[in-house]
Amino acid sequence: MDDPFEAYLKIVNHYRPFNPSMRMISDSATIDEATVIMPNAYIGNHVSIGKNCIIYPNVTILDYCIIGDNVVIQPGTIIGSDAFYYNKKTSRDVHYKKMTSCGRVVIENAVEIGAGCTIDRGVSGDTIIGRGTKIDNLVHIGHDTVIGKNCMLAAQVGIAGATTLEDNVILWGQVGVSKTLTIGKNAVLYAQSGVPASLEGGKSYFGSPAIEAKEKMKEIVWIKRIPELWEKIRNND
Repeated sequence: MDDPFEAYLKIVNHYRPFNPSMRMISDSATIDEATVIMPNAYIGNHVSIGKNCIIYPNVTILDYCIIGDNVVIQPGTIIGSDAFYYNKKTSRDVHYKKMTSCGRVVIENAVEIGAGCTIDRGVSGDTIIGRGTKIDNLVHIGHDTVIGKNCMLAAQVGIAGATTLEDNVILWGQVGVSKTLTIGKNAVLYAQSGVPASLEGGKSYFGSPAIEAKEKMKEIVWIKRIPELWEKIRNND
């Protein structure tokens, strides 16, 4: 195609046209009778919610999202918001044109999601939260990201699009993860670390850019010694 971006938009608008439900719970949503939906929660078109879930007030679950069994979603969280994904052409007066999201969010069994989180739908695939994963308050997960089983994400973690966290990964508070990378199984990222590239599993990391924690701690010790070393150099002179 001369303009594949515009062709993509036509396909999406044909198969997934914007058709908002104006009801708090869409008639096309499927919700197990053992699940609790509290007041002011919005459940969109073709949403599926499994058994024994608790959906707290002011939660928004947008179209086509799938929620498994025994899932807890705390107040104010948004599941299935559009991807932050734009086509840029400087020849246009408005440089950035939105790439319409037609994917889903799939939340597997026994996941718990804190208050005020945002989980974006996939652009053309799925954003997936693996079984048993626990997510703290104020966490953002970007489009098409795949989070494995039994991961733990502390408050204010931010994960960009199309990233993979393998099973049992732990991200402590305010960790920032860039796009299209992989963090291996059983990796641990200490608080306020920044991840610009893929990391091996089974290790602990710290810093920005994140490196193995034991190496970072050595680096910090040497940085603290700089004034002392500088003073020795001056005295020797």
